[in-house]
Amino acid sequence: MVIDAQTRIWPSVDRLGRETSEILRRARADRWIKESAEPEQLQDSLECVDGALVFAYRADRQDACVPNEWVAEVAAKSRGLLMGVAGIDPLANDVFGEVDRAVEMGFVGITVCPSDQGFHPTHSSAMRLWERCESLGLPVFVSRPGPVGPGAVLEFDRPLAWDEVARSLPGLSVVLSGIGAPWVEETLVLLQKHARLFADTAGLVHRPWQLFQALLGANSMDIVDKLLFASGWPTETPAKAIETLYSINAFSQGTQLPGIPRSQLRAIVERDVATTLGIPIAGGRTSPADPPSPTPSGVAEASGEHTGG
Repeated sequence: MVIDAQTRIWPSVDRLGRETSEILRRARADRWIKESAEPEQLQDSLECVDGALVFAYRADRQDACVPNEWVAEVAAKSRGLLMGVAGIDPLANDVFGEVDRAVEMGFVGITVCPSDQGFHPTHSSAMRLWERCESLGLPVFVSRPGPVGPGAVLEFDRPLAWDEVARSLPGLSVVLSGIGAPWVEETLVLLQKHARLFADTAGLVHRPWQLFQALLGANSMDIVDKLLFASGWPTETPAKAIETLYSINAFSQGTQLPGIPRSQLRAIVERDVATTLGIPIAGGRTSPADPPSPTPSGVAEASGEHTGG
């Protein structure tokens, strides 16, 4: 079964926030991101996969909102093709009410963007949110829907900020988008260290050279099993993303560079996202999958104090 672990929809780029919409229109970025990303267009692009996670989005400090209600309605009409991921702002006054409503609407996880939302992952409000997600079995997807704006606090996006979160909440599943780019090496270390930290390929599948380097690193550290296939639609189609993955060894042909075994590439594409993350599926919530056997340096730590907030 092939599940695209990150897709997005929006009626207008204005829904992605002031800065993002301004950047996109100024750059005339329709060549890689759409003015509108309609549900029908998304579903038409999913013929080569069995399903997809579709993300809502909320960042109050950027006036950004792709409503959870809209995404839930689209997912409900898809007859099981789409599974919704709720856009949650950890600093919003109604954050826990939003999480409860997301669960009631059938969302299978939440998504956040620390730099746009203006919080450090160990902020006290964020930690309370992660605790709630851990208790509910909701994975946290860390991603952004567009280019980085001037108001984004990039230090909040550093993957290492999730080290304390993972030590404090070892049962929480966290997925770092784009293998944490531009901090890929940090991400790979975290994936090796913590059993419930994962990463997806969204964002890197339309930058094949960077993806090739990231996969080489993951393969050398024996953590390819922590990577999830994601196209990041509409920035890339699932079909093109799969083609990119299977042809990634073109960079090593005729050189002394190592390649990625095709079995590893296939495992990324065909990974059972629902079982891996323990997300809800038809008939009830699954239990989190047994984590991959860690290397000696990969045992998740269960202690640690909250430093943010």
